[in-house]
Amino acid sequence: MINIHKKTLQDLEFSTVLEQVSAYCITNLGKTATLSILPYSEIETLKIELQYTNEYLSSFDNENRIPNHGFDAITKELQLLNIENTYIEVSGLQKIVSLSLTVNALLKFLEKFKIYYNNLNELAQPIELNTSIIAEVDKVVDRFGDIKDNASPQLLELRKSINNLKGKINSSFSSALNRYHALEYLDDIRESVVENKRVLAVKSMYRRKVKGAIMGSSKTGSIVYIEPETTLQHSRELNNLEYEEKEEVIKILKELTDYIRLFIPLLLQYQEFLTKLDVISAKAKYANSMHAILPEISSDRKMELRDAYHPLLYLNNLESGETTFPQTIRLGENNRIIVISGPNAGGKSITLKTVGLLQIMIQSGLLIPVHERSTVCVFNRILSDIGDNQSIENHLSTYSYRLKQMNYFLKKCNKQTLFLIDEFGTGSDPELGGALAETFLEVFYEREAFGIITTHYSNLKLLANELPHMQNANMLFNERSLEPMYKLVLGQAGSSFTFEVAQKNGIPYRLINKSKKKIERGKVRFDATIAKLQKERSKLERTERSLKENEKKKLTEAERLEDINSKVQKKLENYQELYDSNQRLIYLGQKVNDLAEKFQNNNKKRELMAELFRLVQIENSKRKKVSLKQRKSEKAKERQVKQEAEKKVDVIRKKKKAAKQKAKPVEKPKPVLKVGDRVRMHDGRAVGSIDSIEKGKAIVNYGIFTTNVNVDLLELVDAKK
Repeated sequence: MINIHKKTLQDLEFSTVLEQVSAYCITNLGKTATLSILPYSEIETLKIELQYTNEYLSSFDNENRIPNHGFDAITKELQLLNIENTYIEVSGLQKIVSLSLTVNALLKFLEKFKIYYNNLNELAQPIELNTSIIAEVDKVVDRFGDIKDNASPQLLELRKSINNLKGKINSSFSSALNRYHALEYLDDIRESVVENKRVLAVKSMYRRKVKGAIMGSSKTGSIVYIEPETTLQHSRELNNLEYEEKEEVIKILKELTDYIRLFIPLLLQYQEFLTKLDVISAKAKYANSMHAILPEISSDRKMELRDAYHPLLYLNNLESGETTFPQTIRLGENNRIIVISGPNAGGKSITLKTVGLLQIMIQSGLLIPVHERSTVCVFNRILSDIGDNQSIENHLSTYSYRLKQMNYFLKKCNKQTLFLIDEFGTGSDPELGGALAETFLEVFYEREAFGIITTHYSNLKLLANELPHMQNANMLFNERSLEPMYKLVLGQAGSSFTFEVAQKNGIPYRLINKSKKKIERGKVRFDATIAKLQKERSKLERTERSLKENEKKKLTEAERLEDINSKVQKKLENYQELYDSNQRLIYLGQKVNDLAEKFQNNNKKRELMAELFRLVQIENSKRKKVSLKQRKSEKAKERQVKQEAEKKVDVIRKKKKAAKQKAKPVEKPKPVLKVGDRVRMHDGRAVGSIDSIEKGKAIVNYGIFTTNVNVDLLELVDAKK
């Protein structure tokens, strides 16, 4: 059973890592789940979780990328489903359909590519591939989010009645409009809309002559808006039908909601699966951002972190363009505890935190930025004491608090524990505190715990040198510039460079010399010896680096010279061929010249022709002999290749020609529009009736307003019978 204290997570800034991971989530549920990640309590569960992230990470580098898993949370809809006699609005139904489509697509994909994503496919196996919810919602809701007319027979009848009634209202209003306009009772604007109803714009002086309901007046009072009496009855009937339509829609939604209630467990599974996938995706993206990998997980007590980076420091430096120095640390049965020493600001604490944070991350299912040949193991408990832990609330000093922590360590520390202690033993008298720290360290050693501590105490360095399964380590320091090199070296203690750093910072030499006399001579010699050894180590490191660079340069130079040599050799061969060819041509030229002079002297044609023929025969004997059959065969092959190429070109041309012919749209004859036809715009959804057509323009009545439209922009919905 794995148990890691919250304080350890806090000391190692694990919450900051989770915040960075959550930034890669694409859903709020995923972010919440990511921020609540804790180290896994079971090793088998941990290994599976790591495989999920590793498989998702691999999808970034292959052609079979995992489809999008984004979704809108249906938490509210699930709460409504658990309450009887409620119904889900259309927007909620669309979210449920979208969720179902996304899950179904992922299930099919993972099943198809289970060779690549075996563990993710196993994760998806308990989830049912179901399309019935999608089908049922599709029967009721169209793609625009409206309830379909045929969702129920009653709704279809109601909407037909509503459309007919709207037609009657438009006709009666148009009749009243024309009549009162002819009597000059109406203002120039003729009509307006009040409370979504068409009303006549009646001049104030004629308001008593127009029968109907007064709906309002203009600001000046010169116009009174009246709904004609002929449309009032139809409007009241329309209100009743629209109320019935609303009730029928609610009834349909309730029936659909009752059907979906049967799938509450499945919908919960869907949402949990996509949330889980969002968390896995965020972990993989975070790993990708810092080139993190899944190292080998050893069943033995063995840890080897090669080129390990502190994630927070690496990403911060990457953003600011600064260099991050990796560390290599090994812990095992023969090397359980490492004591890191050396001057302040050399990187001891960062190295300690790097090991702790990477261990927490790997045990929480996160990949870590290390070399691919790294190995990790799992600890049941990770204990840490890092930073200034002065407790203001409990009125405890730093040392009192640290003693309280050590007491906790002594109770919990065992062979399955990793402990991390920064500045071990500080906060009290160096001699007494150092002695107590040495005792604590001996207890941890006897219990076979794994651990890393940082210290300046010489007695702890000596203890690490004496015990077989404990090792000293130091952070390299440049002895000339006294600047840190941020590189951990195992096997040797580090000097604190106390006096050297003081001298560099301008402290007078006489004061430094006086300080040296105040301490034991043996301690100064011991520290001086360590400093000298560390300087030697630094020199060796620089020499080794220089030798490696020289070796690399020599290899590069050797490769370059080899390349030049091969090029020169090739040129020499070409020149030799050219020289031989020129020599042959010169020889032939001389022969021809000799024959020409001889012919000029004796004028014997037959002898000249015989000599020329012999010369040609000699030259032809040197050439490669090719039979007539071979020549014919080569020509036949050339003809065949040419014919095949022409055939392929011809096929491609025919395909292109056919594609062009198919691409030409077949124009349908346009219907002739007449007054009374029901029409709509090509790019619109609203349907109206044609009141009049004149000079290619049509006045279309939409019920609450009319508009003048070009006839070419209209399409026929229903011809007048």
